[in-house]
Amino acid sequence: NVSVTERDSLDLTCNITTDRSGIFQAEVMWYFSASPDDTLSDAQVLLSMDRDSVVSDSTLISLSHVDRNSYRLLVRDVDVEDSGYYFCQAAVWVPLHNGSWHKVVERTSAPVSVVVTALEPDYEVFLNASKTPKFSDDPTELNCMITNAQDTEANIRFTVSWYYRKRLRSDDVVTEELLATMDADWTLLLGDRSRERTQNGEIIFSKKAVDTFSLRIQWTSESDRGDYFCVISAWSRHRNNSWVKSKDVTSASVSIFWATQDYTLTVEAVKLKPFFVAGHTFEMTCKVSSKNIKTPRYSVLITAEKPLTDQSNPNGTTRIISLNQDSVVRLEDWTDQTRVDGVVLEKVQENEFRYRMYQTQISDAGLYRCVVTAWSPGGGGMWREAVNGLSNPIQIDFQTSGPVFNVSVHSDNPTIYQGELADLLCIVTTEGMALEPDDMSFDVSWFAVRSFALDREPVLLASLDRRGIVTQSRRNGSSDLSLERISPLEFRLRVHGCEDHDFGNHYCVVTPWVRSATGVWQREPDIKAKPIFLSVKMDVLNAFKYPLLIGIGLATVIGLLSCLIGYCSSRWCCKKEVQETRRERRRLMSMEMD
Repeated sequence: NVSVTERDSLDLTCNITTDRSGIFQAEVMWYFSASPDDTLSDAQVLLSMDRDSVVSDSTLISLSHVDRNSYRLLVRDVDVEDSGYYFCQAAVWVPLHNGSWHKVVERTSAPVSVVVTALEPDYEVFLNASKTPKFSDDPTELNCMITNAQDTEANIRFTVSWYYRKRLRSDDVVTEELLATMDADWTLLLGDRSRERTQNGEIIFSKKAVDTFSLRIQWTSESDRGDYFCVISAWSRHRNNSWVKSKDVTSASVSIFWATQDYTLTVEAVKLKPFFVAGHTFEMTCKVSSKNIKTPRYSVLITAEKPLTDQSNPNGTTRIISLNQDSVVRLEDWTDQTRVDGVVLEKVQENEFRYRMYQTQISDAGLYRCVVTAWSPGGGGMWREAVNGLSNPIQIDFQTSGPVFNVSVHSDNPTIYQGELADLLCIVTTEGMALEPDDMSFDVSWFAVRSFALDREPVLLASLDRRGIVTQSRRNGSSDLSLERISPLEFRLRVHGCEDHDFGNHYCVVTPWVRSATGVWQREPDIKAKPIFLSVKMDVLNAFKYPLLIGIGLATVIGLLSCLIGYCSSRWCCKKEVQETRRERRRLMSMEMD
């Protein structure tokens, strides 16, 4: 066996031994075979020399005649692909008396095994993390570097493969997942784990320098925690310009891990003015503190829990005003058109917010809270919701000695027939301190629940504000509504031409307004009356009167028409002339003539 190092030369000699002492000439052919069992026809002809010492052409292989019986084969710059079996075939030719040549013998040598040892480059691989995350959505950057490289000539090329291994607390064996790899042409091939995120730009693979490859995760998530390692592959270029992998070197793994702790958020609400009366400004601050949240921003929502249930908020909580993480203010469910600018929410510091409500009304009484949401930077410049917090309640309570209002609904006839007029009265009564009619006014709204039980959402029918402006909701049926004030404390709702869908529980909601001694109108809390059930019945006589008259009329017309058709048919269409048979009139003959 012959062993040759890659890029060296292979030198083989074919020796011919013969017992002829006279004139002869030899013909030599060198063969190459990948297997020792290949036949001569399967082998590859490398070079040949005929009896006239003419050698077939080759660039890297040469055949020379050393002496009378020796022929040398020289293969320059051997490659790994040149490993195999070499043998020669020789034929002896002798001259004849007529000047021609005759082949007297031909033999083939035993094959020689040639092993070409690859010239592997010597290098080391070092992996380090230039950026490690401390929180979720932080960037991660790993650098895979080639160090102590030797024997790296121009025919050597390096590529990288990135792998991920999930960390487990148990001793279970976890196979690594391929993130990306490069082929010999530096074409990046993505693994299943990183394909979508790489296409979206969340993971970046790059080559920073000739000996440095980089992996960057723009926004690291908790699923990215684990061990990472890289494999540097060396590729050797062969004589046919193809690249063959010659060596792989794996780096030590780098652990990407950070301790995940629960987000904590504390919100404290403080009332700045402990005592105030109606008409003054209510002011409170919301102070926020958080832990384990990276560079948080806060959005704040001010809510109020009224002592009586608001019709638009059955749960009793009203969203007043909000400020998002970008400091954009928005009015939520604040519906008081007379005080559109009556509430203000502003950011005092990064973790402190102030809420003001000007010209407070008695109807503003309730519990006020700050609902705070902490946001952390997410992928792609977006904000990710981290945790929510609710502050302690701040109570607004007015001690008043004014009158107490009560509301009731009355109807003289709650059961009516279709098409009739329904009258419903909303009656306001006062207790305690008496007020002049000019010092109080009311906003009245009528609602209906279209069910026997109060298990459906109320429907607004009509409303009358304290200025006397009536607003009606859109109706689908043919019935009509009217709402009017018939006395300072009585309001009447009329349903004209009632239909079957006008049934249900009807009630009114009254908002009293009281003028103080200073001439300022104060809004009192809403008062809801106990509902009254309006039943709409069908008038059977009226329902069948017109169909019955129409039926009798149609039957009469059809009967008269049938008689007329029968008479005309018998008079003109069906009349036939009857021919009378002729009778012979013969006189009786007298007996004498007979």
